[in-house]
Amino acid sequence: MPVYTLPDLPYDYAALAPVISPEIIELHHDKHHAAYVKGANDTLEQLAEARDKEQWGAINGLEKDLAFHLSGHILHSIYWTNMSGDGGGEPDEKDRVGELAEAIRESFGSFAAFKAQLSRAAATTQGSGWGVLAYEPLSGRLIVEQVYDHQGNVGQGSTPILVFDAWEHAFYLQYRNQKADFVEAMWQVVNWQDVARRYEDATSRGNALLLAP
Repeated sequence: MPVYTLPDLPYDYAALAPVISPEIIELHHDKHHAAYVKGANDTLEQLAEARDKEQWGAINGLEKDLAFHLSGHILHSIYWTNMSGDGGGEPDEKDRVGELAEAIRESFGSFAAFKAQLSRAAATTQGSGWGVLAYEPLSGRLIVEQVYDHQGNVGQGSTPILVFDAWEHAFYLQYRNQKADFVEAMWQVVNWQDVARRYEDATSRGNALLLAP
C-alpha cells in the first residue's frame, strides 16, 4: 500500500529567522507535521483492516481521522514551500508572477484588499485553523478560505496555493498569544514564485467539475 512521507524542508531551520525562529521550524516540521503523516498512514492501515474484516463500527471516526491527518499533511507540505528567507513584498509583473498579481487584482480589487482579507481570516480563526488563498475552478477566480482545523469550512474542488498556519504550535513559542502579529510578520517571507507556480498549475487543469455529459 502506498504511504505518505514527510517531505524535507527546502531550507535549514534558521532560514526564516527572525520571522519564525529555528526552534519553531524544527518542532513544527519534525514533530507536528510528522505526526500528521503518521496519522494518515495509520488510519489507512485501520481502514484496510476494516475492509478485510468487513467490520465497519469505527468507519465514521476513521474517515474523520483520515481527512484530518491527510489535510494536515497536505497543507503543511504547501506551507513550507510557500515561504522563503528571500520572500516578502508583493507579487510583481515579472515572468509568471505577473499572472498571479493580475488574478489577485481581478479577484479582490487590489493587493491591499486581498492582504487584509487573508490576514483577518487567518488571525481570527477560532482555536486551530488556517487562512488560505485558493483557486476556485467553477468561477475561475481566487478566493480566501478560513479553514477549521485542517479540513473544515472548505469549498470542494478549490486548490490551495498560499496557506498561513494559524495553529498555536506555528507561533506560540515566539509570539505568545499575539496571533495577529505572527500573521502580519508572515508576509515578510511569502515565496511568490512558489505561489505563482501553484496558481499556474491549478489554472492549467481547467474546470473538470461540471463537464457536460
